[in-house]
Amino acid sequence: MFPRITRTTMLTALTVFNLASIAPAQALDAAAIIKAAMDQWRGTSSHSTMSMTIHRPDWERTMVMEGWTAGDKKSLVRVLEPKKDAGNGTLLIGDNMWTFSPKVNRVIKIPSSMMNQSWMGSDFSNKDIARSADIIDQYHHSLLETQTADGHKVYVIQSVPKEDAPVVWGKEVLRIRDDYVLLEHTFFDQDMKPVKRMKTSKVGMMGGRMVALQERMAKIETKDEYTEFKMLSAKFDISVPGSTFTLSNLRNPRF
Repeated sequence: MFPRITRTTMLTALTVFNLASIAPAQALDAAAIIKAAMDQWRGTSSHSTMSMTIHRPDWERTMVMEGWTAGDKKSLVRVLEPKKDAGNGTLLIGDNMWTFSPKVNRVIKIPSSMMNQSWMGSDFSNKDIARSADIIDQYHHSLLETQTADGHKVYVIQSVPKEDAPVVWGKEVLRIRDDYVLLEHTFFDQDMKPVKRMKTSKVGMMGGRMVALQERMAKIETKDEYTEFKMLSAKFDISVPGSTFTLSNLRNPRF
């Protein structure tokens, strides 16, 4: 004989089914929002110029850089100014990163253990500069809340590393606008205390899309120290030769 199906049994089954279907949907939505924000910044490809100002209590310096991207696995950043830093470059292909310094005329491969170290003395790490897509695959994502700011919905997303993910952060929290502009990105240590935060202070149209025009990264507990990026020009979804992302081009620029 089959067991008798009561109204209580049916309601319990429906509740379990609903909970099981909601959780994966939320996780998928949160991951999709982060992916869309990354695509908004990169496009299928891009070419941009930007300035980076490193500010400390007793000194400040500014560099102008040029950058190219192709998909979410390839990027090249090269310093244009000042003259003493011109030619310094960083190349990312997949999980591999190399730097080049004209002063020593050497291409150096950055080991994975150094990906979270400072990039050129700034508050951005090597991984921050690369803006790799690792966060998509190596984290579990959940939508914490939806806020409203300046006429936009803002999604607050928590990203917690998967158990075997090779990352140093305990979690990351992102605030992303409904047009997929990243407004804020906070990094937490293993004790879940915030360590550093990137904030977008200016948003505008460039290259046919809304992008962050000015971003500042700063450590939470360090006063009057920060690194600020300003977007000077940008083009998206353009033709970028594959030879751009080579060690040869890193050392001897052709693009």
